[in-house]
Amino acid sequence: MKNLLLAVLMLLGIAGFGQGTTVSFIEFQRNFTRPSQAMQNKLDTLQKQFAAKGFQWPARNLYIRSFKYDGQLEVWVSNSRKEPYKLFKTYRVCALAGSLGPKRMAGDYQVPEGFYYISEFNPNSNYYLSLGLNYPNVSDKILADPVRPGGDIYIHGSCVTVGCIPVTDQQIDEIYLLAAFAKNAGQDYIPVHIFPIRYNNQKSVDYLTTLTKNDEKLNAFETKLESVYDHFELTHQLPVIMVDTQGEYQYDGLAKKLPPPPKPKRQPVQHRVRNITQLADVVLTWPQFTGGGEGFLKYLDKMGKALSSSLPPTVKKAHVQIEFIVDTDGVPTNFKVLQGVNEEFDDELISVLEQMPVWEPAILDGKPVAKKIKQSITIEK
Repeated sequence: MKNLLLAVLMLLGIAGFGQGTTVSFIEFQRNFTRPSQAMQNKLDTLQKQFAAKGFQWPARNLYIRSFKYDGQLEVWVSNSRKEPYKLFKTYRVCALAGSLGPKRMAGDYQVPEGFYYISEFNPNSNYYLSLGLNYPNVSDKILADPVRPGGDIYIHGSCVTVGCIPVTDQQIDEIYLLAAFAKNAGQDYIPVHIFPIRYNNQKSVDYLTTLTKNDEKLNAFETKLESVYDHFELTHQLPVIMVDTQGEYQYDGLAKKLPPPPKPKRQPVQHRVRNITQLADVVLTWPQFTGGGEGFLKYLDKMGKALSSSLPPTVKKAHVQIEFIVDTDGVPTNFKVLQGVNEEFDDELISVLEQMPVWEPAILDGKPVAKKIKQSITIEK
């Protein structure tokens, strides 16, 4: 029993043995086959990767954050509490169980969401190597099923899961070593934050919005997590996270997300305008675009596709009507937008249309005349 207790204490990195001899956490890990092999295979590679990024090896502080829907796990490093974290590497999470939302009971196959830390190093895991998380945390113990909240949540290898965060064996080799060296340097609580999505990925945001629009409780929970994500994006440092008596996360010193700066107003462009005193109402021959009517429609379609990215974010499809004059020399001029989108887009539309090729002018009594044309255009993202 005494030897078993000593092994457990050593695994947690809080015991020494022998006559006044202290064994470091890293040296203790070398006693196990898989961590020892990982050090042989990965240590030199990790040190070179740190050097290439200008990072000091080993990292004294580690921060891990995972994004469920996006299937990614990031490892951030720093060497003091005052130093902002820097991104070391992003790993691909190779399997996902459950759906978005927190874990609330045993057997729901949910990956937890929230704020945790590494509470266990398992060098003999059934899933190669694994890092245990302190689920259920204080919040989970209040909000999850009081009898069967679940447990045994790990970051591990073998690329299979029923509610954990799995990566490949080659990846867990690196993550396990990075965490072990940080613990060896004195970081007892390595934070692991699990978010439902990357909040800067619009596709992911749209999915989460759809999922939570009819669930106020889930929406409030995910919004709380987003606040911490925003804080870290602004500062690359972690806020103090607490839990109130209702199990809700509360934050100290949270940075405020600033609204985006206003978009600079587009300077008006001086468009081509001619002083045309005579316009023909009736002509013998209408102005002709190169390639005829079919060529003009193809030109408008190509132009519309080029302009689609300039539509405002909330506008997916626009029906625009323009008016212009084909002058006696065939030059299209005096463009006007009769039905448009907004001032900025309409101004850009005219600038593009003014690059239109020269036409064959309209003919009346054997002479070229100026003729006004109206045209509708559909522009779609």
